[in-house]
Amino acid sequence: MEKEFLTEDLPKKLVELLKEKGLKVSTAESLTGGLVSKRITEISGASQIFECGVCSYSNRIKHEILGVPSEVLEKYTEYSAETAVEMAKGIRRLSGADIGISTTGMAGPTGDNVGLVYIGISTEKNTFAKELHLSEGLPDEREKIRFLASCYALYYALEEIENGK
Repeated sequence: MEKEFLTEDLPKKLVELLKEKGLKVSTAESLTGGLVSKRITEISGASQIFECGVCSYSNRIKHEILGVPSEVLEKYTEYSAETAVEMAKGIRRLSGADIGISTTGMAGPTGDNVGLVYIGISTEKNTFAKELHLSEGLPDEREKIRFLASCYALYYALEEIENGK
């Protein structure tokens, strides 16, 4: 499964499934800085399924644009499952998309929790966040962490749609 997971076919599979089911997707990205949106929109036909992407690097944007409650940011921080859930719900609400995908966490290279990543997924029927630990303790792994986070975000969205939740 891991081999399939890391293939470049992941965004293509997601776009095809969304088109097949007549669904729309939007993204709210902090950690990945637009990489999930980029990977989706690189696929021909993505304009049929992609509503918008918000690069919400600052807490102000998470709060003012995505509607993440300030209490969530204060109590749990921007690097939390709670924030990822609120970001995914917020982008879905803002865009009217069927599925919202969010990413937040610490890509490093500095900080106490480098590699701690949260992926949020929100649909009408299900909203959740997944916690990942993607650091191998190596120097200069920031881009690897961001790429892996984008893979997981695409994978969890694909899995959620395939399961029809």
